[in-house]
Amino acid sequence: MASTTISSHTFAETPFIILQSTTSAQNSGLYDHLLPHFKKQSGIDVRVVAVGTGQALRNAQNCDGDLLLVHSKPDEENFVQAGYGATRRNVMYNDFVVVGPHDDPASIRQADTVAEALRMIYAQQSKFATRGDNSGTHKAELRLWESAGLKPDARHDQWYLDTGLGMGATLNFAVQADSYAISDRGTWIAFANKVNHRILFESDPPLFNQYGVVTINADRCPYVKQDLAETFASWLVSPAGQKHIGAYRRNGVQLFFPNASR
Repeated sequence: MASTTISSHTFAETPFIILQSTTSAQNSGLYDHLLPHFKKQSGIDVRVVAVGTGQALRNAQNCDGDLLLVHSKPDEENFVQAGYGATRRNVMYNDFVVVGPHDDPASIRQADTVAEALRMIYAQQSKFATRGDNSGTHKAELRLWESAGLKPDARHDQWYLDTGLGMGATLNFAVQADSYAISDRGTWIAFANKVNHRILFESDPPLFNQYGVVTINADRCPYVKQDLAETFASWLVSPAGQKHIGAYRRNGVQLFFPNASR
């Protein structure tokens, strides 16, 4: 019987890191564009775990991963200050948008600010789908409600619909339920099931959405691949990484805008 020859190149020989990531960067298709460029240059494979920002931070705190790419700057800074993170750097930004049915039952197209748009939804008790998952988008949404002087509660407000789902699934729910929702722009542009939903409010400064990369502190997580993680984090904020981020398009639209800090 012929002998079986095993290639000297095995998966074990390919260095890899685990990236705990927000779902929005994954749903937008950014990693499919970005990671092959990094692997070609470095030989390092990046394996993405896409969850909400809150879950990503919890996973990293439990040493499940080598670095983070998320979008809730106060929580990221707290993560570093608490000793779980080694460094945090700005990578890129986009913005949040308010989407809803084309007929716009709360007439938020007429609003001058996002706070006014949310007050109009609240006053009309128009259906609104919230992620309710402690993600970066969910936390941003809660801050926007608070800035409008409002605090909807899914336990009591029947129009305020808690999906407990990621961004893509929440958008699917919003379309099916004919409700408003807040999404990061990248996921919305990449989202295929828009049906009759449209962006109804956008371009207000409070909708700014910053993404950061955070490496894990090896003193807290001794098995973290800190050198490999730092290689990827440094590449993201390098001219090459920033160029690839800025070059990514969906439907001809730029989804992320590089603004690295080192």
